[in-house]
Amino acid sequence: MEENQNVSKKGWKRIFGKKWFFPAVYLTMAALLLTAVLWYQNLDNQIPEATEEPQSELENDESFGNPSEFDKDSDPVVSQQEIVKMPVAEENQTEIVTKFYDYDAGSEDQEKALVLYDNKYYQSDGVDFASANGESFDVTASLSGTVTEVKEDPLLGNLIKIDHGNDISTYYASLENVLVESGAEVKQGDAIATAGRNLFGQASGTHVHFELRKNGEPVNPEDYFNQSMADIEVEELEQEEKTDEETMQEDPEQGTSSDREDDSTEDEDEADEGAEEENVNENTESSAAMANA
Repeated sequence: MEENQNVSKKGWKRIFGKKWFFPAVYLTMAALLLTAVLWYQNLDNQIPEATEEPQSELENDESFGNPSEFDKDSDPVVSQQEIVKMPVAEENQTEIVTKFYDYDAGSEDQEKALVLYDNKYYQSDGVDFASANGESFDVTASLSGTVTEVKEDPLLGNLIKIDHGNDISTYYASLENVLVESGAEVKQGDAIATAGRNLFGQASGTHVHFELRKNGEPVNPEDYFNQSMADIEVEELEQEEKTDEETMQEDPEQGTSSDREDDSTEDEDEADEGAEEENVNENTESSAAMANA
């Protein structure tokens, strides 16, 4: 046993005594460390790759939509909740000099809603705004929308029409320095022109004539200032229902058109039955007379 141990010790001493032994040990250790570092880096690189797959599946999932769509600019929307504003930049510096002609208004308001032109009085379909000092002022879009018409009228001056969707449009007349063109998109409060003069509204001086239209029919703008577009639609429906109710209350005997048709049909049937009875009676009497003869 002792001899074997001595032999092994001498063998290791011989190996340690070699010049290449320690450099070989150092190189082996360096190779192991380098291998460990490379393996660790490769493990870190594999972790993001594993997380990329669920992200790609999430992007392709239609239930979440396409994330790229959120990078696009949102389309402008004319909300029905947009408040109807006066068509002037400075409300405190202007006043209404001509009113909308309302058949239900008092005599004083109706008188202010008449326009004198060529020795005749005309009912106003809108309102006229003028400044207290008679100077010109900026005219602004009452609501956001699309300019549908820009033209010059010999009687009314420069005209601008703007469509706001939902069957609502606005109309501006007696303008100068028009700043928009047909087809342009305008936002509420954008300057579209300045107030001017025209032949039809000479008594109003420098002014802007403004109309608010629903389904092509002018309505009283003063009733809808500082109200939303949705309120205009609701009130229009309420007015139609109210008109129907008033008609029924005024003449309840008329009823509906279908009721009147049914009544007329019944009358015709009764007349036909009476005529048939008369014919039967005549035939009976003639037969009896022939029998007696």
